[in-house]
Amino acid sequence: MARIAPFTAAPQPRGGVGSRARLALVDALLAEQGSRPCAVLALRWLARHAGVVRGLCAVVESETCRLVGLTGIGLSLAAVDAFVLDLNDRTHPLIVALAGSEPVAFRGQGLRQPLDTPLESEPFHAVPLAGQGENGDAGSGLLLLTGVEPSVEEDIRWAAEILGMRLQSLWFRRSQVDERRYKREQSWLFGVINAVTDPILMTDSEGRILVANASAEMLLTADDQKSEGRRRAVALNNMLFSASTFTTGTAGAPGTAAGGPSRHELLLVDPTEGQDLLFEVMSSPVKIRVGEHGTVSVLRNVTDLSRATVEIEENYRRLRIAEAETRAERDRLDLVLNSALDPILVTDPSGNIVLMNPPAERMFTVEPTAHSDEAERRVRANDAVFTSFVSGLYASQSLRWRGELSLVDPRSGATVPVEAISGKVVSKHGEDTAVVTILHDLTEAVEKQHLYEQVKRHSEELREKVREATAELAEQNELLRRQAFQLEQASAAKSQFLANVSHELRTPLNAIIGYTHLLLEGVSGELNRPQRDKLGRLDSNARHLLSIINDLLDLARIESGKLSVQLEPVDLQELIDEVMTEVEPLIDRTTLAVTRHVPSEVPGLHTDRQKVKQIVLNLLSNALKFTPQGSVAIRLDCEVDTDWISISVTDTGIGISDENQRTIFEAFQQADSSYARRQGGTGLGLTICRRLASILDGQINLVSRLGEGSTFTLVLPRQVRIS
Repeated sequence: MARIAPFTAAPQPRGGVGSRARLALVDALLAEQGSRPCAVLALRWLARHAGVVRGLCAVVESETCRLVGLTGIGLSLAAVDAFVLDLNDRTHPLIVALAGSEPVAFRGQGLRQPLDTPLESEPFHAVPLAGQGENGDAGSGLLLLTGVEPSVEEDIRWAAEILGMRLQSLWFRRSQVDERRYKREQSWLFGVINAVTDPILMTDSEGRILVANASAEMLLTADDQKSEGRRRAVALNNMLFSASTFTTGTAGAPGTAAGGPSRHELLLVDPTEGQDLLFEVMSSPVKIRVGEHGTVSVLRNVTDLSRATVEIEENYRRLRIAEAETRAERDRLDLVLNSALDPILVTDPSGNIVLMNPPAERMFTVEPTAHSDEAERRVRANDAVFTSFVSGLYASQSLRWRGELSLVDPRSGATVPVEAISGKVVSKHGEDTAVVTILHDLTEAVEKQHLYEQVKRHSEELREKVREATAELAEQNELLRRQAFQLEQASAAKSQFLANVSHELRTPLNAIIGYTHLLLEGVSGELNRPQRDKLGRLDSNARHLLSIINDLLDLARIESGKLSVQLEPVDLQELIDEVMTEVEPLIDRTTLAVTRHVPSEVPGLHTDRQKVKQIVLNLLSNALKFTPQGSVAIRLDCEVDTDWISISVTDTGIGISDENQRTIFEAFQQADSSYARRQGGTGLGLTICRRLASILDGQINLVSRLGEGSTFTLVLPRQVRIS
């Protein structure tokens, strides 16, 4: 077990540090103004005079309530930064040593509690800096030192005390400086906002005023010594300001702090004179502190806006007068010409160019940096073309002349089509003094014209294609209409044919079935075994054929819309019993386990009883037919909340593949398997069942997997609504 022993001071031996060395340390600490450099000086002094091998200086952070590494000697920077202890851990040995007034020695390995220091693997001493703080709080920090000898214990204690006092002095001075700076900056801030004539104020999220300058206080604050009228005006202003702030959503709520500034108008009352004042309020959300937001509002008085408008109009009138007086001046003319984007040239009556703006200079002069014979030749060509155009103005004896010119860009040699508009400047005596010409670049207009022609051509082509497509579409629509009419006639003829043929076939079939039944009953005498077997097969096939004819007749009725619906109350338990009774001969010919699950209390059902029975009978017959072995179950479920009833038939038969599930409900479709083909049938049973379910506002759902069985579920509403 490691031992923690007190660091007791021994009498100073003869080899102790002298006063000169201590004085040098004090002078060095006083010369430094930073906490870390002071700690480095103290550790180096202890290494030089007290034999310290490695050391760590840790200080208290009051904001975070932690003991953190400040600097070290013989340690890496990462090891110093990694040293952090929580001051609230009162049981930690180093925190105990920090709260004490005497150094503590830690010797040996295997401490009960890890000290989390980079010196933990070797004996070291923990020396408090400057003892305890006020009210018994922990001191300013600790020195963790290795290689300490008893002969220098007093020097180490002294160095720790001097370093702690110096650190406390630096921190106290810094806090005083920060406080003075805060007060000075606060005074400057209030001086600045009070110097602003516009009311400025900051409100919290509840609309309470936190900061306001003198102008804002005059509008929104009044003490008890003020008059009753002034207090009422201030109260009204506060109510109007709060209402406008919350209406515009800038009251400083957290939801609006992330938004941008807002601007609105606000009508207040002058508390001094009682007049209405119109302000433009500019509000910006600000963050007051963590989790709390506010709003800074600046109120600009715009009451005198009309007076300012009158003054602006008067100034503008004076400006126009001054402009008229100085219009003849050359600098004004140069300013106007230089501000124009189009080339402008002024020529004398002889045709010489006396003035041009920068865009014209690029067309009629050669730049010194790009001077070449080719550029000079292009400029001369432009000048000749322009001179010829201006001479045409004098020849026409008119004041205005318009035409199109083809110039050349001196730099690139590209052709530049321009529109030239020239006008004569006539003196008071009617003499021609100059000609002003404006050249407007037509390059973009020409390109637009070409583009317009292309678009027009493409539009005509598209219109022709649309016309052809429309004619073709009309022809196809007419063809489809005729085909649809023919299909409707064919469908009606098919349905009528099926109905007629079914009726014609059912009469002889019923006679065959009737006579066969009479023969089997022995009306014409006793039958031997072979005769009875043959008549039984005849009866079975006749009934099968009658079933097929009935299916065809039902399908024809459904497709023609002539199938009537007879709504009546239906007892589902009784209906299930009837179905089970009718399929009992089929069940007797199999070895299947047939079960049914019907609740004791079944809500009433108002629907077509015969059609529901036909659907359930078909589903149950198919389950018995396509289940070689296993079981078949019929289940009745009532969904009271949704007002629906479902009847499920589940078997463990051959199942239906995913591909066949998509087509099994179509007419004349059967599952493509050898077993299904051996069972025979027309493939109309499920088609009729689904259409009957649709007529009864219900549906049939299928869940099946090949080789594992199938579940057909008939879902019906408790109350059928037939339109």
